[in-house]
Amino acid sequence: MSCEICAVLVFALPGWRFFLLVLAATPLAYYIAATFAAWRFFSRERARVFPPYTPAASLLKPVHGVDFASYENFASFCTQDYPAEYEILFGVGDPADSAVPLIQRLITEFPQRSIRLVIGAERLGTNRKVNMLARLAHEARHKILVLTDGDIRVGRNYLREVIAPLVDQEVGAVTSFYRGVAEKNLGAELEDIGAASEFFAGVLMANWMEGMTFGLGASIVTTKEWVAKIGGFAAIADMLADDYELGNRIAKAGGRVLLSREVVATMYPAQSPRSFWQHQVRWTRTVRLSRPLSFLGLIFTHGLPWALLAAMAAPAKWIAVAYLLAYLALRLLMAWTVGIWGIGDDVLRRKLWLVPLRDAIYFAVWIASFASNSISWGGEQFKMEKGQMVPADSAKSERA
Repeated sequence: MSCEICAVLVFALPGWRFFLLVLAATPLAYYIAATFAAWRFFSRERARVFPPYTPAASLLKPVHGVDFASYENFASFCTQDYPAEYEILFGVGDPADSAVPLIQRLITEFPQRSIRLVIGAERLGTNRKVNMLARLAHEARHKILVLTDGDIRVGRNYLREVIAPLVDQEVGAVTSFYRGVAEKNLGAELEDIGAASEFFAGVLMANWMEGMTFGLGASIVTTKEWVAKIGGFAAIADMLADDYELGNRIAKAGGRVLLSREVVATMYPAQSPRSFWQHQVRWTRTVRLSRPLSFLGLIFTHGLPWALLAAMAAPAKWIAVAYLLAYLALRLLMAWTVGIWGIGDDVLRRKLWLVPLRDAIYFAVWIASFASNSISWGGEQFKMEKGQMVPADSAKSERA
């Protein structure tokens, strides 16, 4: 019997049709729950008053190359409204890195700031960023460590907001959402929209249902003491999802991981269709290999394919239309509440209508992420094994 005939028979069975319609309602329920989670979090956090706590801090910034707004991003850390001493440690792997002249310019233009440039780091593992973080943490003068990616821009109150929760000794890490600054390019805008309208909805759901047990790489604030408790940065030097692992291991060590109401900004440069696809698949595959069970559960958050299946299986046209309209209305409501009202993402505000297109592409990306456990990162090929990056050549040699 052909697959086409089997499909017809399955859809013809009333029991299967009802079951499919029930399953197709699952993403709709998720959209409602995530919208509530966003309202709950931002309403509560915007009303919270933190006690004044402004200890000295060390800002660790591993940098590789520059993008369309690197100087403005770097400079935003030099103009913080923060009463205590803080230092900024930039780390590059190569003295010829294109970021070096910008960092030297900062040192000249902000003489009141303690800014240092560190070049090179001991190889502790395959993740060069973590290798550099280990070197910067060793060089840091203060116990508070503020970790941010090279393409992050912050507001003047950033340090006040993200450090204040550490007054509670049980807090092991504070991590932040990020809003996008995208070049005028469809790939860049779609990547921004995906993070602001869906990824952060999942983060808010996790925070509501079980509390934060991971970090978001744009910004993580912790202490030398908590890093030491997890075995130092060397413990995660072979992990691709180092931000997830850092937060997760701090949580397992007994530290609370908090989401900050302070949202930072990240850059989304223009991409070709091919580079956009490759980056999305790599990132999605990283999530799958870091949290396999949670990743499988994401099938019930993909509202668009389920709405289309429900429309095809619906016994009446009005039911088909109801599912499609419910998907559109609830999905856009969640996107608006999380990404626009909550995070303040301007790209999503202007391009909200692109959400269904992004959903269609991401479902294909989600499926493609199962095709392999290998990734291309930094020009090298790696095989992923239990979240660790193993150079492809090494993996082949071991099998031989």
